Amino acid sequence: MTIPIYTGDKMQVNKQSHIQRGATWRKTRRLLWGSSVALLVGTSLNTALSTSVHATTTLTVAAFPSVDAIVRAAIPEWKKIHPDIDINVISRQIVDHHSAMTTALSTSSHLPDVMALEVGYLGRFSQGGGLENLAAPQYGIRHYQSLYVPYAIAQATSKTGAIYAAPSDIGPGTLLYRTDLLTRAGVTENDLNTSWDSFIDAGIKIKKTTGAYLVSNVQDITDIIIRTGVKPGEGLYFDSQSHVLVKSDRFVRAFQLAKKVRLNKLDAKTTQWSSEWSESFKRGTLATQMSGAWLAGHLSNWLAPNTSGLWRAAQLPEHSWAGFGGSFFSIPKGIAEQQKQDAWKLIQFLTLNPQMQIAAFKDQNAFPALLSTFNDAFFDQPIAFLGGQQARVMWREATSHIQAVTVHKQDKFAQEVINTELDKVLDHGKDINVALDDAYRLLEKRAFR
Repeated sequence: MTIPIYTGDKMQVNKQSHIQRGATWRKTRRLLWGSSVALLVGTSLNTALSTSVHATTTLTVAAFPSVDAIVRAAIPEWKKIHPDIDINVISRQIVDHHSAMTTALSTSSHLPDVMALEVGYLGRFSQGGGLENLAAPQYGIRHYQSLYVPYAIAQATSKTGAIYAAPSDIGPGTLLYRTDLLTRAGVTENDLNTSWDSFIDAGIKIKKTTGAYLVSNVQDITDIIIRTGVKPGEGLYFDSQSHVLVKSDRFVRAFQLAKKVRLNKLDAKTTQWSSEWSESFKRGTLATQMSGAWLAGHLSNWLAPNTSGLWRAAQLPEHSWAGFGGSFFSIPKGIAEQQKQDAWKLIQFLTLNPQMQIAAFKDQNAFPALLSTFNDAFFDQPIAFLGGQQARVMWREATSHIQAVTVHKQDKFAQEVINTELDKVLDHGKDINVALDDAYRLLEKRAFR
């Protein structure tokens, strides 16, 4: 067997080849290492750059239906302008929401950055001391005050001139009625809204002919009448000095008309948002409903879509211009300063941006509080549910007549007291003047608390 013998030269060549291959490998390894480091650094840099354009701040918005849906729908457009600020919406039913916000403000814990408020709760919250004054220099809402519907911004303004919330939407009052029931009874729209007496007389004819009730509850009437004839600077239940007003002519007449409606069995005695109330729309057992303009959208979308074309809208009886509801955005005092500034940016975006206001109007029937939207073509579009009526034009007119009503921290309590006394008059025969005297004495004890 022949064994290969490597000569020295050969071995030398092999040795040099190994050395060259080793050098090449070391060089390659250095290149690979350098590339890996560069790739790692580049990836880290790209990650850092990517992170810098993603959200670094999150704003929490506490809201109730359908304000929650309005805020969520606005997020894509908001992110185009503020990609570094995320929006987190926490939603509760309206009563639960305001109860939770009361607790949050009193304990300074679990505070949102933006707090939605319904107008009925605005007085209590604005006078509670836990909200930022948006008229302060760092916000400067007074620069935009003329852009809002006058009565809406006035509702958020205290007697000292502080503004604790920005209006987002309003609810101009309207009278919705069933044309088929009126036709059967030989009643016209003019019969319904000429005066409150003619309204009740028309209801008597409707009930006799069709069996349908005129109103769901007598409170539909009293709630409007006590809002009619409010003097400048006054609230519904208290004046600017917290003097009680429930013995005024507004309340006496409201109770008298309510009693007349009940005696003629013209109200269905149902509570708004109850299943009985909803069914009355679907079954045609209710001839009219007085509410904010937003109710037409609810009827169309989910309350009674099967009645499309049977309803029409009119102004409230006896030129009673009144607002029903309205939503506002506020900023709690107890959050960080930077959060407050970002919260104010969001509030401006939601309330002063015509695109956002019209989008909310179209999607959620939230009548805009921003005056510049009033020339939008959407107002002139016919509403199929109302038989092609251009009702938004009429609601826009109503908005110009509604007077601001000063809010008071005891408004919700006063409403409960008045409703309780009204029930005693209607159900137990209590004298109207005695009932209002009792309400007066009770509210006097709470007026300055």
